[in-house]
Amino acid sequence: MIRRAGKSAPSTGASGQGADVEITLHAMRFHGLVGILPHERDIPQPIEIDLTVTVAPGEGVIDYRELYSLCASSVTGQTSFLEGLAARVAKSALDHSPRVRMARVAVRKPHVALPGPLAYAEVVVERRADA
Repeated sequence: MIRRAGKSAPSTGASGQGADVEITLHAMRFHGLVGILPHERDIPQPIEIDLTVTVAPGEGVIDYRELYSLCASSVTGQTSFLEGLAARVAKSALDHSPRVRMARVAVRKPHVALPGPLAYAEVVVERRADA
């Protein structure tokens, strides 16, 4: 059974028909040109992405490899801000399938030029297909 918000709904197989399903790819790592400083435009830096999609019931499956690939493709090229990269990933995820109802993207950059210790900078965006 798939439980949602205190209620239960029967599941009819691996596709999770009968209830929305969340798929999360956590801590995908890429190298990309993200930032506004001169070295950030020339030297690829590590970028980490979490992608969660909410998928409506329906036939077939959402292929995790394709979700990973759309994240990797979004990192190519130069991006000035993490916000733009996160928005690009969210749009690609929503465009991937009409069954994708929501995309939540967290993008982290561990090497940020700040005057003190910092584990990483993170931007989170959430987009809905109906918005």
